[in-house]
Amino acid sequence: MFAISDSTIVQTIQLALTPVFVLVAIGNILNILSTRLGRVVDRARTLQERHNETNGADHDIVVLEIRLVDKRINIITNAIRFMVLSALCIGTTVAVLFLQGLAGFDMHGIAAIIFLASIVLLLVALVLFLRETQVAKEALSIPRDYLELHRTI
Repeated sequence: MFAISDSTIVQTIQLALTPVFVLVAIGNILNILSTRLGRVVDRARTLQERHNETNGADHDIVVLEIRLVDKRINIITNAIRFMVLSALCIGTTVAVLFLQGLAGFDMHGIAAIIFLASIVLLLVALVLFLRETQVAKEALSIPRDYLELHRTI
């Protein structure tokens, strides 16, 4: 059996700590995304009830909003998927760093590639989050008639 010094353990923990901070950030973003998804799903349910109760122009407005809500659900779901994959890569990076530090294997290249993959996945998820906010803005645009821009208040 091999002996592990206290300094090796401390260095290994320090080395693995940085990816853990990224993991905490990912958890916070996942919380935001899941909250948004819950609200969008609630809105979808409300619109589905209104779908059967409307006719004509009102029905068309409901259908358009349902389409936007469906788009938002798909985007948020994909963002969550990429965030979770990023988190899994971060966890794998931490495991590789611990194996490297405790078992003495040289896995710097593997850890770097996995960490880079996690950052790329995180960036893709953030771009999707940005896209979802743009779609949400489209759905929430206030009709110009309600703004009464011709009046000075």
